[in-house]
Amino acid sequence: MPAQPEECASSPRDDAIRLLARREYSRAELRERLSARGHEASDILACLDDLAEQGLQSDARFAESFLRSRIARGQGPLKIRAELERRGIDREGIRAAFAASEEAGEADWFALACETLSRRFPGPGDTPRERARRERFLAQRGFDFDQLRHALAHAWTSDD
Repeated sequence: MPAQPEECASSPRDDAIRLLARREYSRAELRERLSARGHEASDILACLDDLAEQGLQSDARFAESFLRSRIARGQGPLKIRAELERRGIDREGIRAAFAASEEAGEADWFALACETLSRRFPGPGDTPRERARRERFLAQRGFDFDQLRHALAHAWTSDD
């Protein structure tokens, strides 16, 4: 039984609203997804402008939400910044999200590095190879050199 054209064809706005109902998306992610669904570029841009104007889509809100979720996963600032850039957030938007997070007290990168490391490993390691493994772990999680060194020195002490 063939489907009615009205039933299978949805507007860019309908598709965007369905996506946004599940989670926040950056403007670039929405544009990519709507394009993949076969919508015209001009229709997509008009739809995204309308959604932003109505406050239904916000790159700033997406960046803040994304940052919080990655902090909860124990990821460091280098990895989070790179991922936000990959998702189409500009440098100013990233800077603003990080500033808001630090102002709210959500992003103590040194403490997060310590917590992440101590959850994964029982101690600092007895051999250079074990210590190098801990360094690689934190580096892959996106922590910078100072945060990594701080975590290796303080992750298993009771005062931090």
